[in-house]
Amino acid sequence: MSPIVQSLLDTDLYKFTMWQTMLHRHPQAQAEYTFLCRNTPDYPLAELLPAVNAELDALCRLRFAPDELAYLRSLRFMRGDFVDYLRIFSFQREFVEATADGPHLRIRARGPQVHVMAFEIFVLAIVNELYFRRFDAAAALTEGCRRLDAKVARLQAFAAEPPCRHPFEFFDFGVRRRFSRDWQREAVGRLQAEAPAFFKGTSNVLLARDLGLVPIGTMAHEYLQTYQAVGVRLRDFQKAALEDWVQEYRGDLGIALTDVVGMDAFLADFDLYFAKLFDGLRHDSGDPADWGEKALSHYAKLRIDAHTKRLVFSDGLDLDRAIALYRRFGDRTQTGFGIGTNLTNDMGLAPLNIVMKLTACNGQAVAKLSDSPGKTICNDPTFLAYLAQVFGVPVPAALEVPA
Repeated sequence: MSPIVQSLLDTDLYKFTMWQTMLHRHPQAQAEYTFLCRNTPDYPLAELLPAVNAELDALCRLRFAPDELAYLRSLRFMRGDFVDYLRIFSFQREFVEATADGPHLRIRARGPQVHVMAFEIFVLAIVNELYFRRFDAAAALTEGCRRLDAKVARLQAFAAEPPCRHPFEFFDFGVRRRFSRDWQREAVGRLQAEAPAFFKGTSNVLLARDLGLVPIGTMAHEYLQTYQAVGVRLRDFQKAALEDWVQEYRGDLGIALTDVVGMDAFLADFDLYFAKLFDGLRHDSGDPADWGEKALSHYAKLRIDAHTKRLVFSDGLDLDRAIALYRRFGDRTQTGFGIGTNLTNDMGLAPLNIVMKLTACNGQAVAKLSDSPGKTICNDPTFLAYLAQVFGVPVPAALEVPA
């Protein structure tokens, strides 16, 4: 059977945008990324270990092809020196390790951050596809097609409803938790063909290139977390990260992620300067309606016209939730909706809730202090308590501590 990952473009756009920034701003950083399964799978993930290791071996044999580099170079926010770096890049197998711990699968990537940060999406896509190969593929694909048909029908019915002031737009954010590589391509291709008024792009760079879609993405938690460990004052890490992003992209990729230490602490740092420079904000934890109201209230306090800004929602969405949020906010600001698992792994099977998060940088712990119970992640409770104290936010009762 051919390897699951066959192109180094088969990943999220924001891996490239963060990668470029790290190469230019903090090329010396050392990092550790840790795999974590948040739910209980139907069988032990440790059983996948031999196949995971074989897939990692194959991944480390891949290189960027000339046509792939040419595509990246065509994106105006990708710099020539970064693409030149990718021309000589290859994953080093010594930097990633997969082991079994009883029923649990353990995967760690450790080494130079400008090397190991790119493992994340590939690892998650590999584990997902290997896991779902053990189920009845024919039955899953039949159910997946039925559910995709229902989504298209829902969008066609929605097209007949009165629109809000701003258009409804959604995107595929489903690389990491997809049922399979081939199913993601099928689902994205159908949405592009059958719902072009609403479906506006994908985070998957390979599919964006192959299907002529807009590649979507800006930054993830790991980007801001890195700044907790690069020598800036901890209280200033968000502002330092946002400033470097502005200097790197100078008007492109202007959606800021808000929940590394919670929305309230983010807005305390997101002053008039940043609010004018960034095009909008992305939600990824906490109640989305409350988050949206806080964002609009913040823009109003700064006397910024919210119609010139965009709120992007991306936390556990399906179409019905996205449409409900659009109805609430679509007359008040621009919106966008990144839908992941519900587009690429809605097959009648319980999806895995797996992540691979930055847990240490430059020899010290880093943390995400989420607005959603259970999504805070840190392997050092002492650092987490200090971070919470610095930003004046409560320490969550629920904490993910990667083994």
